[in-house]
Amino acid sequence: MAIQDVKPTRSELIELKKKIKLSEGGHKLLKMKRDGLILEFFEILEKAKSIRAELDAQFNVSMEKVNIAKSVEGTLTVKSTAFSFKDTPSLEVQSKNVMGVVVPKIESSSVRKRINDRGYGIIGTSSRIDEAVDTYEVLVEKIILAAEIETTIKKLLDEIEKTKRRVNALEFKVIPELTEARDFIMLRLDEMERENTFRLKRIKA
Repeated sequence: MAIQDVKPTRSELIELKKKIKLSEGGHKLLKMKRDGLILEFFEILEKAKSIRAELDAQFNVSMEKVNIAKSVEGTLTVKSTAFSFKDTPSLEVQSKNVMGVVVPKIESSSVRKRINDRGYGIIGTSSRIDEAVDTYEVLVEKIILAAEIETTIKKLLDEIEKTKRRVNALEFKVIPELTEARDFIMLRLDEMERENTFRLKRIKA
C-alpha cells in the first residue's frame, strides 16, 4: 500500500498521543520503582553480608564448644544429649511488603530454652554440654534470620530484573514505535490538508 493510500484521522492521532503520554508516565513510574528496588536491594545486601559473617563466626564457636564437650563428656554422651531434646523450634512464615514485593518474614519460637526445658539430665552432664547447647541455639536463630534475608534478596532480584525488562520494552520498543506512528500520521494529515487546499484552489480557479 502506498503512503498516499493511507488516510489516518485526527481521532487516531489523538488516541496515539494519549497512548504515548500513558506509556511515558508508566515508563517514569517503573524507572522510579526500579531505582527504589535497587537501593533497597543494596541496603538488605549489607545486612545479608553482616548476618553471614555472624553466622560463620557463630558456627565456628559452636563447633569449638561441641568439640570441647566431646573431649570432656565423650562423643556418645554428646550424641545422646542431642537426641534427648523434647521438641524442635516452631517457625511461622508470614509476609511483608518491600517496595511492592511480598517477601517472607519468619517468626521463630522455642529456639532458646531454659536448661530445665531442654530434655536432657542436668545431673549427669557438665556445664560444657550446656555451653555447647547455648551456642547452637544462637546459631539456629542466626540461620533463621539469614534464611529470611537471603530469600528477600532473591525475590528483590527477580522483581528488579522483571521491572528492568518492562522499562527497556517501553523505552526502546513501545514508545519509539508509538512516536513513529504519531509522526507518520501527523505527516499524512499535513499532506492531506495541503492536497485539499490545492483542490479547493483548482475548483475556485
